[in-house]
Amino acid sequence: MGSNQVCFVTGGAGFIGSHLCEALLRGGREVVTLDNFDPFYDPAIKHRNLQAIEAAMQNEGIEPSRFRWVEGDIRDRELLESIFTGLKEAGKQITIIHIAAKAGVRPSIDNAPLYTEVNIVGTQNIFEMAKSFDVKKVIYASSSSVYGENKKVPFSEEDLVDYPISPYAMTKKANELLAHTYHHLYGIDMVGLRFFTVYGPRQRPDLAISKFTRMVDHGETIPFYGDGSTRRDYTYIDDIIEGVLAALRYIEKESSVYEILNLGESQTTTLQELVAHIESAVGKKAIIDMLPMQPGDVPQTYADISKARRLIGYDPKTLIEAGIAKYVEWYRAQEYGY
Repeated sequence: MGSNQVCFVTGGAGFIGSHLCEALLRGGREVVTLDNFDPFYDPAIKHRNLQAIEAAMQNEGIEPSRFRWVEGDIRDRELLESIFTGLKEAGKQITIIHIAAKAGVRPSIDNAPLYTEVNIVGTQNIFEMAKSFDVKKVIYASSSSVYGENKKVPFSEEDLVDYPISPYAMTKKANELLAHTYHHLYGIDMVGLRFFTVYGPRQRPDLAISKFTRMVDHGETIPFYGDGSTRRDYTYIDDIIEGVLAALRYIEKESSVYEILNLGESQTTTLQELVAHIESAVGKKAIIDMLPMQPGDVPQTYADISKARRLIGYDPKTLIEAGIAKYVEWYRAQEYGY
């Protein structure tokens, strides 16, 4: 990459963001990331993610100056302006990859105003930076949650997504609308990526695979919402990162781009099957507590990835059994027990 190019990544200390920063650095890019270390889960986990990036850089001889992280919030316009001003004054050509968000479907029901503030106003701030500092290439994270209770499967980018069933899903749909507005008015190339239930090493501790693995391993009771027939398109982190990098290559060589792409594994797994895979990988039986379905939860997600295959060459490879085994292997290696 040219020495004047930089990727500005939001949420780079989190699960997906930290893997992305590492992959960008391995690919020869310079990375600046912003993360607010939200106490939604233990901020020490994010600090360990950053340490993992720095350790990988050291092991692979990557120049430390190619990576910088800033603690701060996407709602802080003044901070964003100072970062972008500094990059512009250094002669950098900026590409934005916006991953940061207030996460979680269920928690969003308890605090909808905060999700609107972070995910919509925060995203608009990022798009405003693109407008003000002449950044022409933006990739942003959307979510499979925008499909709501869509009956048609697999879910296609052409499907109507006007009926979200959680505040979180609503904010992700709003981000797609904002992106189109900024593309239309200011000529900013935009690619939105609808992630489908991402899992793998460094996964947030509140997410099902992480939580269930820990509970099965410790002999704790698993909260099992519904009858076990709900289905998810679980997508392994390596496949997601390959998809983001493919979207980056695509947006850099094309012009007048506004696209939304599904990034999933394009296979579904029931909750019952998921627990069985975890039992197999951990080598212990799960203790189940059957509970009613939760508000905001969708009965299934299933990605049609034909558009992503065609446009960016997206080609996920990790079947759920192999992905769970890799996750449990990583989990076993952690001295922290997350």
